Amino acid sequence: MDTQTLCLGVLNRGAASGYEIKKSFEEGPLAHIHEASFGAIYPALSRLAADGLVEYCELPQDKRPDKKVYSITSAGRRALEKALHHPPAADKFRSDFCFILFFAHLLPAEELARLIDARIHWYDETLARMEECEELGEHPAGERFVHGLGLAVYRAARNYLCDHRDDLLRDAAVPADTAAE
Repeated sequence: MDTQTLCLGVLNRGAASGYEIKKSFEEGPLAHIHEASFGAIYPALSRLAADGLVEYCELPQDKRPDKKVYSITSAGRRALEKALHHPPAADKFRSDFCFILFFAHLLPAEELARLIDARIHWYDETLARMEECEELGEHPAGERFVHGLGLAVYRAARNYLCDHRDDLLRDAAVPADTAAE
């Protein structure tokens, strides 16, 4: 999904600054779905404004540049709806954690255990935050559906780590005294 469409999607939920759009992808409702950097968001917003798909107002701030708050236009909403009709690209799973585990045979058991335990803890904390948001009755059906799918995926990943942690430690990890050689 291109950054312009991602920005239109966030703005379809309500007016936002570039910073607030970025936060939607870091800790907001889209945090587990997509990424968007400031280096991509601001040029996308400029193009969207030039094309009449978003508009903005500038709000003065003390000792800082004016803050631009963007909102989607009717043309922007139509462009978003049109983009949503295109088939999605295949999902890509990128994970530094999985890359490290792929080479588990090169790491000492203690380090692997610490890494896996930390990830299980991360899943526990993330799931707890997500479960606090389960009062989504007033949100659109798609948001509720994706939230439920996210919970299911994270629970499955957490459970897999718990169920298979000791197998990996037993089968792949090298003894601490040979790991650095």
